[in-house]
Amino acid sequence: MTSLDQLKPHMRGIITDLHVGQELGRRMAGLGLRPGNTIEVIRLAPLKGPMQVRIGHTDLMLRRNEAAQIGIRLAP
Repeated sequence: MTSLDQLKPHMRGIITDLHVGQELGRRMAGLGLRPGNTIEVIRLAPLKGPMQVRIGHTDLMLRRNEAAQIGIRLAP
């Protein structure tokens, strides 16, 4: 297992867990970031900027430090 911030563009993973506080966890769940959902990295901003990810038909921008708190396993 790894964290979302370790993936490169076009890589996909399945969310295993969120290592965040309760408030941020609720916000992320509302956006579709829940264990069991598949997530794909679309692109990375330069200089450790945010990353664009896709969950289903929804695209999100996440800070790298938030992405580091999302545990994933690589999707086949």
